[in-house]
This record gives sequence, C-alpha cells and structure tokens, in this order.
Amino acid sequence: MKIFFLFTFSTFLLSVFEQAATSAHYDKILTHSRIRARDQGPNVCALQQVMGTKKKYFSTCRNWYQGAICGKKATVLYECCPGYMKMDGTRGCPAVAPIDHVYGTLGIVGATSTQQYSDISKLREEIEGRGSFTFFAPSNEAWEQLNSEIHRNLVDNVNIELYNALHHHMVNKRMLTKDLKNGMILVSMYNGQKLLINHYANGVVTVNCARVIHGNQIATNGVVHVIDRVLTAVGNTIQDFIEVEDDLSSFRAAAITSDVLDILGRPGHYTLFAPTNEAFERLPRGILERIMGDKVASEALVKFHILNTLQCSEAITGGAVYETLEGNTVEVGCDGESLTVNGVKMVKRKDIVTSNGVIHLIDQVLIPDSAKQVFELGGAQQTTFTDLVAQLGLTSSLRPEGQYTLLAPLNGAFSDDTLRMDQRLLKTILQNHIIKVKIGLNELYNGQELETIGGKLLRVFVYRTAVCIENSCMVRGSKEGRNGFIHIFRQIINPAEKTLHEMLRNDKRFSVFLSLVKAADLDDVLSRPGEWTLFVPTNDAFKDLTDDDKDVLLRDKNALRNILLYHLTQGVFVGSGFEPGVTNILKSIQGGKLYLKTVNDTLLVNELKSRESDLMATNGVIHVIDKLLYPADLPVGNDQLLTILKKLIKYIQIKFVRDSTFKEIPLTFYKINIIESNVQPIIRKEDPSITQLTKLIEGEPEFKIVREGETITKVIHGEPIIKTYTKIIDGRPVEVTEKKVTEERIIQGPEIKYTRITAGGSDNEEKLKKLLEEEVTKVTKFIEGDGHLLEDEEIKRLLQGAGTEYTKVTKVIEGEPQIIEREIKKVHLEEAPVRKVQPTRRTQGGTARRRTRLAHP
Repeated sequence: MKIFFLFTFSTFLLSVFEQAATSAHYDKILTHSRIRARDQGPNVCALQQVMGTKKKYFSTCRNWYQGAICGKKATVLYECCPGYMKMDGTRGCPAVAPIDHVYGTLGIVGATSTQQYSDISKLREEIEGRGSFTFFAPSNEAWEQLNSEIHRNLVDNVNIELYNALHHHMVNKRMLTKDLKNGMILVSMYNGQKLLINHYANGVVTVNCARVIHGNQIATNGVVHVIDRVLTAVGNTIQDFIEVEDDLSSFRAAAITSDVLDILGRPGHYTLFAPTNEAFERLPRGILERIMGDKVASEALVKFHILNTLQCSEAITGGAVYETLEGNTVEVGCDGESLTVNGVKMVKRKDIVTSNGVIHLIDQVLIPDSAKQVFELGGAQQTTFTDLVAQLGLTSSLRPEGQYTLLAPLNGAFSDDTLRMDQRLLKTILQNHIIKVKIGLNELYNGQELETIGGKLLRVFVYRTAVCIENSCMVRGSKEGRNGFIHIFRQIINPAEKTLHEMLRNDKRFSVFLSLVKAADLDDVLSRPGEWTLFVPTNDAFKDLTDDDKDVLLRDKNALRNILLYHLTQGVFVGSGFEPGVTNILKSIQGGKLYLKTVNDTLLVNELKSRESDLMATNGVIHVIDKLLYPADLPVGNDQLLTILKKLIKYIQIKFVRDSTFKEIPLTFYKINIIESNVQPIIRKEDPSITQLTKLIEGEPEFKIVREGETITKVIHGEPIIKTYTKIIDGRPVEVTEKKVTEERIIQGPEIKYTRITAGGSDNEEKLKKLLEEEVTKVTKFIEGDGHLLEDEEIKRLLQGAGTEYTKVTKVIEGEPQIIEREIKKVHLEEAPVRKVQPTRRTQGGTARRRTRLAHP
C-alpha cells in the first residue's frame, strides 16, 4: 500500500511539473536570461536587440549562440529583470520595484502613454481602485505606430472610443504569464470581445498577435504586461474576411470550388497564407486552368496555404517547419522585419487577426507537389533531366490522366559527352528513366522489375541503407505528384544488355581472366540467368604470368576453380548501394569471405580499389579490379603453385602448408532445372507398363505412348565404367568414386508414329518452331494456341478422338535409326573413407532406360 501511495504521489507531482513546464516557456527563457547575465550582478537579465531596431528579446539558446534574430545581427543588452530595479553604488539590480496599483504600475514599467490615456478617459479611478485586473498595456512606441486615423479618432472621443479601447486591453482577473496558456481565449472587459492567447515554445507570449515585451509587473490590484502594439477588436472569422476582401477574389473562387472555404468559418486556431489576385495572375494560364479544373488538385492547393496552428509574426524568430492541412509541410521564417515562406520573402501584410486565427497576405501562390503533374516535380538539382525531357518531346508522353514514375538523375550525372550524343540515342536513354506506372519508394522491393515507356525492364535492388535501380542509387528527395512520383538518382541508369560472359568476351581487358574461366568450365555459370557479383581482374593483373605458369594453373583445375570462384558471390551488389565507410562481409562461392566498403565514392574489395564498378549485366554486376583476389586463410600446398601466386598476389602473405589440397567445388552451387524451357517438367507413371515420352522431331512436336517391349526413342549403350581412387583431404585419405557413362540418343525403328493435336483449328507455327528449338526431355503435350500441359487421362481421351474441339493428325516417319547426340558424362558419386560400390540396376527390357537429362539454368 505504501509503495502504491508513493507511486501515485510521484505520478501526480510529475504531471503537475509537466503541465507547468509546457505553459511557462516565457518564465523558462527568462530564467536562462538571468543565468547568462549572472556576471553582471543580481537580478540582471540578458536580452538581444536586433540592430537597427528597438526590438528586444529574451532569447532562445539558438538565437543566443547564433548572435542573430531573424537573420539580423543582434547586440546583447543587460537590464533589470521584471520586478527589480537598480540602486546607486551597487552592482546589478538588488532592489525590488515598488508595488503600486495598476495605474501607478503603468508608470513604473514606462507605459506612460497608456497611463496618460487612462487618465483622460476616466479609466484611472477604476484601475486605482479595488479589483483584480490584467492590463495588456501598449508601449509608447506601440501608440506611435498606430494608424494615424485610428489614433486621432480615439483621442477625439476619449470618453467612449478611447475608454472602450483601453477596456479591450483588460481582463477582470489577474493572469501571470504562467497562466497564459497556448490557444487560450480570454474575454476582455469591453463588450465580451475575445483575446486570443498564444504561448510559444521560444518563450514568446502574444495576445491577438501583440507580443508581451515586459511581463509580470505585479500591482496591488492586478498585473501589467507591456505589449508591442495596440489591440483592435476581433469579430470576424477567416471565412468572413475572405468573402469581403476584394484582393482575395481568386483565392476565394479556389476555396469555394474545392469546398474548403467552410472549414475557415469553423472555430479553430488557423494560420492562412492567402495569395492575392496578383499572385494568381503570375501563374501560367495552363497550370492554373488545369488545377482549377481538377477538384482534387484545387483542394490540395487551397489546403497547402493553411496551418492548423496560429503563427503570429512576432513569434517567429527563426525558421521552423509546420504541417499544412494538405499534409505536407512549409517552412516559415523571417528575414529582418519580413516573414518568409519556404525561404522566400512573399508576405505583403501580416497578422490580420480573426476570431479563429490569423491571416498573412502573400504575393505568390504555393503549389503543393500533390497538385503538380509529375513532370513539374523536378527541382533545381534535376533541371538538366527535365529540360532534356521537354526538348526531346517526351512530355507529350506524360498524359495528365496517366500514371508515371520519373527516375531523375542529378544535374552532375550528365557529362558533356552525354549531352553531345545523337538526339535519338539520348531520347532512348531518357525513356529508360520513365516508368509506366506510379510507384512510391515504400512500394519498391528487391528483385522487382519495372517497365519503362521504352520497353526496357529495370531491376530494383534494396540494401540496408540504399535503394538502387540497375547501376544507380537513390538520394533523398522523392516526391509524389498528381499523376506520379519522381525519385532522384546519383547517376544515369544504364539497363543491362548482355550476360556476364558476353561482357567479358567483348572486352579485351578481360581476355586472360576469361580464358581461365573457360579452362575451369565456369563459362556456363556466367552465361545463364542468375544474380551474381563478379570481381574481374584486368589483363594487367596477369602481366607477370608466363605461358608455363599458365599451363600449371590450367592443369590443376581444382585450384583454378577455387581461385576464380573467390571472385564470385551470390546476389547483385551495386557499389553505391553500400553504406559509406562501413565494411560489408560477403561470402564467395569458393567459401572465403570478401570484405567490401566504399570510401570517397570508390569501392574497395579486400582493400583493393575497384577501377570501374557497377557494370551491369543481365545476370549480375561486374566490378573491375587490377589484381587477382585470393582468400588470405586458404593455404597452398604446392611449391610451384605458390611461386606463381606470389607473382600475381603481392598485397597479402599467402599461407603455405605442404601437401595441402584445394577442396573440390562441384558445379551444384547454381540452380539446376530439369529442362531448358519455360514449361515446367512433370513426369508421371499412371501404370507400370506405360511411360510418357517426348521426342523432338524437326518441324513438329511428338507424343508417343510406348509400352514395354516396344521401341523407344532414348537408349543408353554400353556399361558404365566405375572409377575409384583415393585423395588426401584435410590430411586424411578419402576414397572417391566416379561413374563414366556413354550415352546415345537415337531415333530407332523403321517407322515412328506421332500424333499432333490442334485446338480450334489455329496453327501458330512460330510458337511451335520456337518451342522445338529448345531441348525438351520430359513428357509433354503441346496444344497449339494454348501451350499448356495436359494430364494423362486428358491425353488418352484426345488420342481416342474424344471431343470436337481438337483435330488429331497422325504421321509416319520412315528411315533407319540415326544417332542424334552422343555424350560422355562423368558423374561424381561419393566421397567416403571406404565404401563398396554397388552395381547399377538395369531397367526392365535390356538396355532400354527411361532417363531425364539434367540441364543447368
């Protein structure tokens, strides 16, 4: 129970202090001012005064250390803190200011004009008498700045107008700054008029946007706060003001069209940056008509000018970002006496106070991204891209009703050589930067393919701190427009055109490396579809290699594979996708680790600089290096090989362990499919006596049912040769068994019947020829015009003539048996200390075997 009480009590105290902290920013800033002036004596406060003006502030830490307010240099002043005064011959302000009634206190704080007007308007007797008042007293400068006509009218009618005006500055209870909470509405002593209180985090307190410049001067019958302007009555809403202000007729039309005007008539604390008619006239007519004709765009435009917080100009002492009703943000700041929006001086008239907010008139229309066409989203850093798109006529492809995504390179990505290209080629390059669909950053994922308006497919790669498309990675600044997104990229995007193998073959710099790849039987890996990162040494890396040295390397295929596969890793890793300065550890196909990082936009692999990175291939990416890579923890057991490697690799110390051998790396590290076709293999056997087979006969597909004892179209001649030998692996003998098989694929028999099924009478010969050019080794049935695989029962039914939608054609091919392919395969069976090799089982029917040929993708 005691613990519960302590917990409850502590929670209560925390809530009380938190509430006090959130509503006492003025007092907090004042305390900091005391601390800054502690060397000046007791009760002295440090203020900043904007040079060239009389404006003084108890400053925030940011303004204090910047030595500026609203971008203008500020000097430091030291004055007595509110409520204290100097004494002759002493430092600081050790004396307490005398406490008097409100009328007398006006003189103590220097508001003598207000004191004088209180006297002549017969208010003096009231504020000297009994009661508890809060008087927001205009300073002498505030009366001087008041409109001369208004000032004259007040003075000419002191008993009514002036008396009422002074009552409008008073509240019938004492309110210290800590009691003046943000968003509070007080009722003045004149006709129930509202006083809108704002208490900002920077310590500024305003009443109807007039700033309290000297607060909390206690009186016997209340408190006096000196303010920097004379208050005028507030009665209308923002909507009311817009409806009667002639200079806002264009904005009024937009607000009515978008159904936003009614929002500005509701209770709230709004800030409206209202564009004048002149501002709308500056817009290009086409843009204005498009926005006004699109209700979604016009609503976004109007809401982009409205904040859901009340921001008085006097509270803005530096730049701050505020969310608009549209959802995006604007930066509101100041430059001397002027307000700025998004860094631009555009405020013509400020602080028009209404009952539900404040209005600042501006001379520019703020257009949010959500109201812009995607082409209009380009910023100052993408002008080269947007200018080229316009000049080459691609803007006509971006229809307002369409959906697009622009991949806009930075201006610096366009070299002089690029800009001098033939315009047709340059247009093709730009088309590769326009995606056919609208896709945001949070919709992109690794492995995704995006189709451009030029018909190219671009791959997406997502890394820990980067998103890249092909060779180029994004930078901050993505924007969403009315009909699309724009994403910013570091470089021009270069879609891949060739495989890794083709790129090596077409570049003479890599001829030596490519010859080694071929010798190690790895060229197939680099030719097939996949996702690889390949580090390719140029010929310079092998300049010390003699022909004899090369022969030694070629003879030891296992060692050669280990070395080459250390240059290959699974996955596509674009250099600019790595977090700068951070080491990334990748596992190579050989098994060793690769250490990658980027420093000053240069890719390092094992601390070796990549001379050229991010050469994109259809099945991966190449990073060019000028030295051969070698895993530091992999020992060499052969003196001759060690000598060769030391010629090529001088940046690390290669380990030597006599008689150690390299592990065998079977070519099973990349995916194996049953067939080379987009048709997936399915082999079934419904009955032990029936086997489905497909045999390609030039020009036609064939389906044949073969029963046991009949001729088949695939046989294996010759017995397998079993070879057993012993290897030393990791210091121990291991028996290795391999099988050598000679295979022949034949068409056997004087005649072969096959059946072709045609659906709907259509005959797509091109599709058939394309299918027949591929090697298929599984049981299929191709239905022309359809191209799907049929189940066994379906095929039987068709071959029996069932159904009227199919045509069955049976043909006979005569001729002697002919060999169409012969291949000898070595099959690695196992590695074991000692194991007896089992004889292979023969299929029923002598040499005839049902075989599925494995093909690497």
